[in-house]
Amino acid sequence: MNKFRKFSYRLYQSVLYVASAFLNFREPKVLSGSKSSGKVFGILVEKNINRVLVITDGPLMKLGLLQKMIDGFEEASIKYAIYSDVVPNPTIDNIEAALELYKKERAKAIIAFGGGSSIDTAKGLAARLANPKKSIEKMRGILKVGGRIPLLIAIPTTAGTGSEATVAAVIVNAQTHSKYAINDPKIIPHYAVLDPDLLVGLPKPITATTGMDAMTHAVEAFIGRGNTKNTKCCALSAIQLIDKSLYKSYLEPADLGARKDMQLAAYQAGVAFTRAYVGYVHALAHALGGQYNVPHGLANAILLPYVLEQFGRSVDKKLAILSDSLTLCDKKASDKTKALAFIQYLKDLNRKLEIPDKFVNVYAEKDIPGLVAHADKEAHPLYPVPSFLDRDALANVYRRALGL
Repeated sequence: MNKFRKFSYRLYQSVLYVASAFLNFREPKVLSGSKSSGKVFGILVEKNINRVLVITDGPLMKLGLLQKMIDGFEEASIKYAIYSDVVPNPTIDNIEAALELYKKERAKAIIAFGGGSSIDTAKGLAARLANPKKSIEKMRGILKVGGRIPLLIAIPTTAGTGSEATVAAVIVNAQTHSKYAINDPKIIPHYAVLDPDLLVGLPKPITATTGMDAMTHAVEAFIGRGNTKNTKCCALSAIQLIDKSLYKSYLEPADLGARKDMQLAAYQAGVAFTRAYVGYVHALAHALGGQYNVPHGLANAILLPYVLEQFGRSVDKKLAILSDSLTLCDKKASDKTKALAFIQYLKDLNRKLEIPDKFVNVYAEKDIPGLVAHADKEAHPLYPVPSFLDRDALANVYRRALGL
């Protein structure tokens, strides 16, 4: 990558960093603890809202996880409608269908119940309601959501995406297979409900990959150049909580303490990266998700060690801090030794969580240039990565992770 491009990207990031100090990065009001999801009805009654739309997915409906919420609506005389067709990588079509139902039911608030896909769909719907004449495509990028969104309550049923705390909604255009984000503080949910009871029945693979999704958010936020004192503290705290509780929640799904820790970790990582941004891991993962429908958490988990290795010495100092925070090796060791210890720690954690070190499906070499072009476009100039990787370096990460 030539020096002019690097300079122009850093200039863009510097201007954005200064401007962001004047933006309202509000944090959601957090309701946490066992049975905290039952407090939602009081919020609606207090705000005199009697018609809501719930955004969720089919599997959660089949598991009956929404029944207590439905019972609560009926007891509080709140009319409700449910949009349950959200897919793992939510699409523009999901948002438009939810928009049609919201209008038909004359809803006044949105409740997102589910993982990152449901929350991102709800945030996309909120953006459309704030901009009725603006398509999702036209809100792609940063600060393109005008107007005010309706009351938005996020109830995550996984501990990973942090979408309940972030400015971003990641959407797929099913026609072009492109995956991108809408980034605007206006779509941060008003409330985040962190109820560990909702995570007890999560399948092990979902616990694992969503947990590593949170780890990726925290690591990319910490090593990037867009940090504030608060984002560094949140990222570091999230990594320590994940180290303490992810494997435990994987082995003991009913451990509410571990589940609560993971929910807090995912939330803190979300707070960190919503201001500090992410990096190449996400750009590469989004391209894979758009092209091959690879689950986002799985893509992040596999790609993270490869990207950190590709960065080389530019991340040694910051990875050394993370290594020290987890006491991975002698604190008198060199930064390089500590950085390698942290990368190995991530690989070992993936292995313990039964996450493969490479993508197991068959991918074509011919697709790599397109994937790289998509990742390059997403990452530059927005992401304040620790050092820049050119397209050859990004292709190298793909080849290693895809086993080509």
